[in-house]
This record gives sequence, C-alpha cells and structure tokens, in this order.
Amino acid sequence: MKQKYLINAKIIDPSQNMDVMGGLIVDEKGKVKAIGKEVTKANIPSNAEVIDIKKNILIPGIVDMKTFVGEPGYEYKENFRTLSQAALAGGVTSVVSMPNTKPVIDNVSMVDFIIRRGRDKAKINIFPCASLTKNMDGKSMTEFGLLSDKGIVGFTDVIKTVQNTEVMSRIMNYAADVGVLIIQHVEDFELSKNGLINEGEISTRLGLTPNPSIAEKIIIERDLSLLEEYQCRYHINQISSQKSLEVIKKNKSEGKKFTTGVSINNLSLNENDIGDFKTFLKISPPLRSENDRLSLISGIKDGLINVIVSDHKPEDEESKRLPFAKAATGAIGVETLLPLSLELFHNQSLTLKKIIETLTINPSKILKIKKGSLKKGYDADVCVFDLNKPWVVKAEKLKSKSKNTAIEDRKLQGKVLMTFLNGELVFNL
Repeated sequence: MKQKYLINAKIIDPSQNMDVMGGLIVDEKGKVKAIGKEVTKANIPSNAEVIDIKKNILIPGIVDMKTFVGEPGYEYKENFRTLSQAALAGGVTSVVSMPNTKPVIDNVSMVDFIIRRGRDKAKINIFPCASLTKNMDGKSMTEFGLLSDKGIVGFTDVIKTVQNTEVMSRIMNYAADVGVLIIQHVEDFELSKNGLINEGEISTRLGLTPNPSIAEKIIIERDLSLLEEYQCRYHINQISSQKSLEVIKKNKSEGKKFTTGVSINNLSLNENDIGDFKTFLKISPPLRSENDRLSLISGIKDGLINVIVSDHKPEDEESKRLPFAKAATGAIGVETLLPLSLELFHNQSLTLKKIIETLTINPSKILKIKKGSLKKGYDADVCVFDLNKPWVVKAEKLKSKSKNTAIEDRKLQGKVLMTFLNGELVFNL
C-alpha cells in the first residue's frame, strides 16, 4: 500500500485534544504516521497518494458499543457483510457485537466461531461480547477468564437483567478478581414485566402495559450497592430516565467508578413520537418523556453518561408490522448513529467535541481496545463527514438487511463522505 496523505481537513480527535486544520499521513502498513497542522500539501513525496478532504471534518473511526450482528441463527435479519456495509456508510469502523444469537455465545466453541466468522466475512473490526450467564438464563455465570482469553471484550445478557442478587454478587466478585467488563441491562423484571412503553399519560391513552422508569432505577441502585463491595469494571448498558441519572450522580459523587451508556434513540426521540402505535419505535429501554430526554443530554454534558450507542437491532418487517404488544422490539441504527448525533450539535445541545468523544475514545477506554484515536502508531481507522450536508432517511436506501429504522423520513444534517479502515478507503459517498 502506498503512503496516503489526507490533507486540508478539519481534524477533531478528543483523545489528543485536537481540533485543527491539517492533515493525516497513513504509512504503508495502514498506521497513522503523523497528524496535525504540520501535514500539508507542501511536504508530500511524489509517490504518495493524496486525498483532499476539502475542509470537511476528519475524526477517528466510530466505535459502536452495542450492535446485533445476526450470525449465527438470525442471518435473515442481518449478517457480517450487511452489518459492515451499514456501519462503514455511517463512519463506524469498530462494533461490539451482542451474544443473543442462536445459539447464545456462552462457550469457547461459539467464541471461536464468531471470531473466525467475523474475520472472514466482516469488513469492520468486530469485538464480541459473551453472555453474562449461561444461555442468558440469569442462573449461572459463564467462564469469564476462559472466554476473555479467547478475545471476548465484555459480558452481557443484552436485554435481560440478572435478577437474582446473589448471582449478581458472585458475578461482580469474580469479575473483580479476573478484571473483565460487566455490561448490565438495568431493568427489574417484576416491575417491567410485559411493559411496552413508558408509564404515563400516553400508555394510559393507548391502553398499553407500562414499563415504569423505577424498574431501571432499582437495578442501578442494587448493582451500585454491590459495586461498593466488589469493585469490578461495571458498565450500565443504557439508561433512559432522569431518575436513573440522579442515582448515577449520587454514586459518582461518592467516588464509585463505573461507566454509563445511552442509546441515540433515547436522545433523539420521546414517547410522543410513538403516536398511534408506531411499532418501529418499540425499543428497549422504551422511549420516555421529553423531560427524561433532555436530562439524558445534560447527563452527557456533565460527564455522567460516557457513551452513545446505536443499539442496532435489525428485525424483519413481518415481525414489526404486528399489533404493538406482539411486535418485535428494536430498531436499526448503526448507519444513522453519527448523523443523528449531529442533531445535538446543530440544535446547540452538545459540543461537537463531546459528541465525538462519546463515539470514539470513551468506548475504547471502557473496552480497553486500541481504537477511537488517531495517535501516531494507531490503525488509520478514519471517518470523514460533511457537517452540514442535508439528507432524508429512507429505509430502502439504508444498507442494513432489515429496514426497521425508527426515524423514517427524518431530515438530518450531516453525512459521512468517506470511511477508511487500516488506511484503506472502504466507503466513499
């Protein structure tokens, strides 16, 4: 591979506190050789490949901490190839894949399969999670040490919560000993059982079983109490309410160390968007009130929420076009993660640096992976986007195999132009 010079770019890399006009040099091995305002068209060797970024924004490739691949068992919803295409079109170069496949990723042979399959079929970096408990049944923990040695970056039961406090205490105790990352879905089953949307006026009007925010708060309080005893690497997968944020703030002020994520859906939509039974907006955790949405944005601003995820969950159209109670839960989002996040910049809710931080270096630090940065020697995983380019979301144009977007016909401002993986141009608008 020739050396590449990406010049005339507005570079934003929060890992280096960098926000400058300049360029990036990619060496023959696809690594970052140099970056910054010193890289200009004046010092380019004659045999190098030159790409003019035309003053658009250049950032590290996005790291999405929650995506569903579909392999094995659900290839009709998504597969490594289609996920890769969607991710790269959205500037996402690394994804954390969820273990709720068929069969569940809870043993060494399944981990070997997913890593081998990802290596052979994916065009992005796949960082797999295994389940917290065997078969995700909440009863007995998986082999954390053995599975992490095989390449697992974290352990989660995805949209199931470990309800048994004794089991959770054993999980956190063992995780503290072996140093693995626990990613918990926070939702008390008894309180949220059969819950479909946020508890409130809209659930009453539509006659849908409510899922109260207290169900989320209670599990957070329980787990953070356990964290006081068993100081493991603990990450709250997604929160959705102001009540949860209050608990997080209190525990952070007491010095407890943990991290928190939020779905872009909960930052961009609220329960009113469900309208008259829009099943494409049936997600977990559910969309909550506008006050909750605004509180979550403030939580990012204040550093209480560390990561924004797409919560990419493909579902075939037949499973979504059903009565609300029977419709599948989830929405695709890896391709629209960055453009939808940029809404928060355009409406002056968050700074561009803060948004990029939550999508790049923060998830990388939590996962302990060498991504989300363009420091010298790192893989040249790069996203280039036009901050102001307008476009409209059309499901049929999205690259995911499933088309269950929650934001059909939404007008967005900001579009990915190019994505590089290890210095190779893998997406070009």
